[in-house]
Amino acid sequence: MRRLVAPYERTPEREDIDMSNGSESHSELTTKGTGWVLFAGVMLAILGIMNTVGGLAALDSSSFYVGDARFIVSDLNTWGWVILILGIAQVAAALSIWGGGSYGRWIGVISASLNALAQLFFISAYPLWSLALFSLDILVIYGLIVYGGRRLG
Repeated sequence: MRRLVAPYERTPEREDIDMSNGSESHSELTTKGTGWVLFAGVMLAILGIMNTVGGLAALDSSSFYVGDARFIVSDLNTWGWVILILGIAQVAAALSIWGGGSYGRWIGVISASLNALAQLFFISAYPLWSLALFSLDILVIYGLIVYGGRRLG
């Protein structure tokens, strides 16, 4: 819709616009997704620690997991190693993201994707825990893919 302007009202011309606004909008663009990147880094660290502890518990064959769980592929010991290795990779990716490394983004996306799949296979051993970690993995993947190219700080 077109706005009617009274003859005495002055509308801003193109020359009247302050050119410093362009740099402000550029800085707004570069800092827009840093919250998601920070969130993804923190969640990767938390997921990595939880997966490391969970993997060690599975290797120990403790009563932490459902005892008579049936796995589609292999057994609890094998999935314990898988979860442990993914947990270590997730902690390393979180440290790289916080340090500003570009490899941390890709390691984070790959490890969160593999962990999401592993949690779906691991669901028979600990259903609610696996679904919670799966959901957090999806949020981490989103944050790193959409906003992962931005630097923290």
